[in-house]
Amino acid sequence: MPDERVLAEPLDIPAGALANLEDNLLLFFTGCSRSAADVLRDQDSRTRENSREMLDNLHFTKQLGMESRDALLAGDLGKFAELMHVHWEHKKRRSPGMSNGFIDEMYQLARQNGALGGKLIGAGGGGFLMFYTEEKTRLRNAMRQAGLREVRVRFDFAGTTVVAHS
Repeated sequence: MPDERVLAEPLDIPAGALANLEDNLLLFFTGCSRSAADVLRDQDSRTRENSREMLDNLHFTKQLGMESRDALLAGDLGKFAELMHVHWEHKKRRSPGMSNGFIDEMYQLARQNGALGGKLIGAGGGGFLMFYTEEKTRLRNAMRQAGLREVRVRFDFAGTTVVAHS
């Protein structure tokens, strides 16, 4: 909000769509890890300088977030996946360190093997690629053959919980 407040609202996603979303999101570790500080510093600097390109990109991303929310509420996971792809394409334009040749290659491989949409999770430059697919076996096999390790995704609705006492 303009007064720096953040409003959060739970989404009442249809139960069937929520189950399909959880089942069809696949997460893979790229094997690349790096500090996101340079990427974030570049974005922050250009935002504070009122870079028209950066501000337009961020406003577009905000709009994609609203459209993604609407797609989830409607249970339209195909649209949600398409918006993930559009978001990733725009996110890469924000900073030169956002992606690299290997990440781009793995993203293309995933798209060729059933990923309907996806994006790099985090600030950029490495970490995890997340994809939405309805062809899980095909995508898993392709990513495994490329050397990426899958990390299973499960939603948690309990919030923070203590799992061990000292």
